Amino acid sequence: MLQWGIAFPSASDWFTAFDQELMRSKVQLASAIALAATVLTALFGAQGSGAAATTPIPVAAKSNTPMAYVSTPVVQSLPTDGNAATDNQADDAVTSDHSADADSLAQLVAMQPSEGSVDSQMRCLAGAIYFEARGETLEGQLAVGRVIINRSESGRFPASYCGVVYQPGQFSFVQGSRMPSIREKSDDWREALAIARIAVQESWKSEAQGALYFHAARVSPKWRLTKIAQVDDHIFYR
Repeated sequence: MLQWGIAFPSASDWFTAFDQELMRSKVQLASAIALAATVLTALFGAQGSGAAATTPIPVAAKSNTPMAYVSTPVVQSLPTDGNAATDNQADDAVTSDHSADADSLAQLVAMQPSEGSVDSQMRCLAGAIYFEARGETLEGQLAVGRVIINRSESGRFPASYCGVVYQPGQFSFVQGSRMPSIREKSDDWREALAIARIAVQESWKSEAQGALYFHAARVSPKWRLTKIAQVDDHIFYR
């Protein structure tokens, strides 16, 4: 129908257009629902499998290897340079304490090593025993040796055996800061060395324990000291 020059659709045309639009909306909705269902299925399926739903972040792997401990101590070898060992070490290597096995001082002397190097300090100590008490009993020689050692440890005299022996005006056998020659092949020297080792080890008790001074029994100095004992031809004081 034509009115005022404008054409209007009929009622049947309106219903036909409405049905077509409704059908198109239903199709779009169905497509949207199907798409949503597909996405949800994919998401739930991924979570069920344990796979990451986002971009994976690299993580440092933790090592399951157990820590190992060394149960055996490792000792580093020392240099085998022959000059590395001191005279003291060499002398100690051949010196042992047999006091527990000895019934007498003579037996203990016989147990001492007859060979081995002698360092300068041990030579000074044995030299003083050799020149001061050679020919006396072993107990007398030991008492002389202990005086040298006691002085070196007292803090009132030089702190070494040689320092004590060579201290000016102390021992008459020292002349011009020198010790006379020693017959090193003699039994007296071997005995003096053995007594010196026993005195250092304190493996036999001296009859003049703690003595710092002595003099020959034939003289009578006016010493105001405490007398400890007389052993052979010497009188000992502290």
